[in-house]
Amino acid sequence: MGRGRVQLKRIENKISRQVTFSKRRSGLLKKAHEISVLCDAEVALIVFSTKGKLFEYSTESSMERILERYERYSYAEKRLTATDSEQMDNWSLEYPKLLSKIELLQRNIRHYVGEDLDPLSLRELQSLEQQLETALKRIRTRKNQAMHESISGLQKKEKALQVQNNELAKKLKEKEKILSAERSQLVQQHSVVQNSSALVLPKPLPVPSLTIGGPYQANGAIGEEVDGRGGGGRTINSLMPSWLVRHIN
Repeated sequence: MGRGRVQLKRIENKISRQVTFSKRRSGLLKKAHEISVLCDAEVALIVFSTKGKLFEYSTESSMERILERYERYSYAEKRLTATDSEQMDNWSLEYPKLLSKIELLQRNIRHYVGEDLDPLSLRELQSLEQQLETALKRIRTRKNQAMHESISGLQKKEKALQVQNNELAKKLKEKEKILSAERSQLVQQHSVVQNSSALVLPKPLPVPSLTIGGPYQANGAIGEEVDGRGGGGRTINSLMPSWLVRHIN
């Protein structure tokens, strides 16, 4: 049967309390050494007995160094806590002030748009009117300034467009000059070709003769003979072959 859980309370027996202190102190020092070695931690342990005797343990660094580090950390943590508490106190004080400012601004906005004017006195209404007139003057001044800036910008754009238009017109004129020169050159070339073709005409081709042995000669010409068979006085070229003459007759 396992041992039950021991209730933690002061041991009344003085001897038993001393024995338990010695055992637990040794175990506590052993555990402190183990955690410093296993976890590479800086450990400082201070124990005072009931008689006021001191028992301590520290890692390789000295006890004073660990205590100084503890004090710096504790002081910084206390300062941070104090700062947070001061900020909380300041916020708690600032909240009502900010809330009242918000309410005042909302009321002024309602007055500026013409709402909730009944509770206002004559002096407050005059002050409100003066504020509105001042605001209107500022608005008109800013509006005129914006209009002048817009007009100036448009004028600059107009000048830039005018310059661009002039450049395009100049380029167009140059292209028209080039086209007119090319057109006149083509016309001159065409007229030269026409003149040359009118001056030099090709020779007409000779008409081929349908007679064999030369054309017909007139009556009484040299080399002709008369057909004596009553051929109507037709003359036949003597240079024609006889078989062709017979065929013709």
